[in-house]
Amino acid sequence: MNVGTQRPLGRRGPWRIASLLSGLVIAGLLVAGCAELPGTGGDTEAEDGTTVSLADAEALADPKSYEGATHASLGEQAVRPIVEDPKQQLPVTVTDAQGTEVTVTDTSRILALDIYGTLAQTVFELGLGGQVVGRDISTQFAEASELPLVTGNGHELVAEQILALDPTVILTDTSLGPWDVILQMRDAGIPVVVMDSHRGIDSVGSLTREVARSLGVTEAGKKLARRTESEIEAARAEIAKVAPGAVQDQLRTVFLYVRGQAGVYYMFGEGSGADDLISGVGGYDVAEEIGWSGMKPVTDEGIIAAQPELILMMTKGLESVGGVDGLLERLPALAQTPAGQRKRIVDMQDSAILGYGPRTAEVLESLAVAIYAPSAAEASDE
Repeated sequence: MNVGTQRPLGRRGPWRIASLLSGLVIAGLLVAGCAELPGTGGDTEAEDGTTVSLADAEALADPKSYEGATHASLGEQAVRPIVEDPKQQLPVTVTDAQGTEVTVTDTSRILALDIYGTLAQTVFELGLGGQVVGRDISTQFAEASELPLVTGNGHELVAEQILALDPTVILTDTSLGPWDVILQMRDAGIPVVVMDSHRGIDSVGSLTREVARSLGVTEAGKKLARRTESEIEAARAEIAKVAPGAVQDQLRTVFLYVRGQAGVYYMFGEGSGADDLISGVGGYDVAEEIGWSGMKPVTDEGIIAAQPELILMMTKGLESVGGVDGLLERLPALAQTPAGQRKRIVDMQDSAILGYGPRTAEVLESLAVAIYAPSAAEASDE
């Protein structure tokens, strides 16, 4: 195996520690609920309908008046490599998000692993998909679907399955575990580059460039980042045309993470990535108002104080409690909120909704259609 070197550098700054903890919390939550229902921890997610263009949809005159739940569809989207055969410059030495200096000399056998499949998608979009040798369970787009899995029991990394693929470089973050598996890969001499686990709209470009630098395709990374950021800007411009401009008219929104049979009920607040999602679709993020930061177990007091008019969720999370009625039964405090009374819930694929990768613009637009033009979203699922 052709491997590089890695050396820890200095003390981790507070932002790096916060990012590490955030990633580990997400990993713990997702693993906790991954196998509770048939299909919720499986290899594929249910097929969606087609993605509807917001410009072609008829928006509600009053988004606060709508009653009922809506699924935000994401249609199958083929990988669009920014270049077909990117020029690589190797070896390359990078300092990763943990302050570790890593030298990559060979990218012929890449593993790109994280909780949302974002890193693998990015590698494919950079034009290096042919060099990827395995995948995590969240990497489900068609071009990667036949690759062997290196995760078992949901999102847990399996050392034996990784080593069997003889990777020459691993890109990951702190959202997958156990962490001992990552350390074992380093002990085996495999260069492991740890990316920043913080995800948000503003970090999409920097994550793209970070992945590209680590694989020696810096110029391709710059091009892909520009394309993705341009698409996000265009999507937000379209959303601004239908979303209320005045704060008092915006939908008070919270993000709930739920895994019913595991008894996991969390509300995601500031710094979780959900806050960016809410502002990105033109909603009012209640978390800041009530001082809800990070990811914490939801309480009756918290949900009542938030008084949400809209709840965003992952699809499998909503399914795990038996749908909207089951959620209201398990979290009865929701009945004391406008969102609960109107059953105003929008769900989206677990692997996409907080992924913040090359499909971010499509995620924002699909959510916006479900929020502001729900009849168009429902038609796309038929």
